[in-house]
Amino acid sequence: MKAVTYHKYGAPDVLGIEEVPAPTPGDKDVLIEMHAALVTATDAIFRAGEPLFSRLFTGPRKPKAKTLGGEFAGEVVAVGKDVTRFAVGDQVFGDTGPALGAHAEQVLVSEDGALAVMPAGLEHAQAVAVLDGVLTALPFLRDHARLREGQEILVNGAAGSVGAAAVQLAKHFGARVTGVCSTAKLERVRSLGADDVIDYTEQDFTRAGRTYDVVFDAAGKSSFPRSKRVLNSGGVYLSTAPSPGILLRSLWTRKFGDKRAVIAFTGLRPATDKAEDLRRLTELTEAGRMRPVIDRRYPLEDAAEAHRRVDSGDRQGSVLITTKHAAP
Repeated sequence: MKAVTYHKYGAPDVLGIEEVPAPTPGDKDVLIEMHAALVTATDAIFRAGEPLFSRLFTGPRKPKAKTLGGEFAGEVVAVGKDVTRFAVGDQVFGDTGPALGAHAEQVLVSEDGALAVMPAGLEHAQAVAVLDGVLTALPFLRDHARLREGQEILVNGAAGSVGAAAVQLAKHFGARVTGVCSTAKLERVRSLGADDVIDYTEQDFTRAGRTYDVVFDAAGKSSFPRSKRVLNSGGVYLSTAPSPGILLRSLWTRKFGDKRAVIAFTGLRPATDKAEDLRRLTELTEAGRMRPVIDRRYPLEDAAEAHRRVDSGDRQGSVLITTKHAAP
């Protein structure tokens, strides 16, 4: 089968197409013919090997996993003899987790992994796009912020994958949402359900005179000291960007002060938890609470161009790699 591979860190040009052995399902495995997969900021970081701490996950000198890609949608083409929850022909979406490997014609996932039947009425590209950012945003808002009806939340980086998912999920939880983004993306954030928007090129949200119960820094561009001034008593600052500072403040604010800083490594959650979130996402999507936004689609052979699009910072929605099987 064809797969997008890389053997050294660098610019998108390090990516190439190779013929690699097709995976063989074990007794509890599900083999999926990939139709569409996300190209995320994490994929771009892992490809570049920068910042350097990312190599703790991918390898210090060269990448251990030769094929990137986590979230995907496709069709089950084979199952192991002990698989009971999926059958050949099922249309599924999911996440490969730390194994990566979704940027290929076929991908192997355990039946007990982060895998679920796609929401009804969506084609594969839409299914994987609606998944974009959810497996990060949902546990942050539900488990760490405990966001509830009537609260005020500000989402910094509301036009990015995690931020866009957070805006939609926060509205589902009944919160009032303020989204922060650039001028060109204001209307997109409004269309996702934000009650208010702030153009960061014109205004600093930490000096806008409003306060919030939750500040979700989905862009990793602010900090707890800056955001603390706009948090209500008992408020929570959430960050997706690991750093020594946020790690220390997360520990400190558990014991001291009336405002908390939280960092969570949602990608390391058990696959069973992610699978449950996928099923919840299916329910929300079928109920019209979540919708996909696709920026561009690229064939497998143009994976480098997909990475360039992600690197540009100009995307307005999900960037996808698709195979010949995918709907146009």
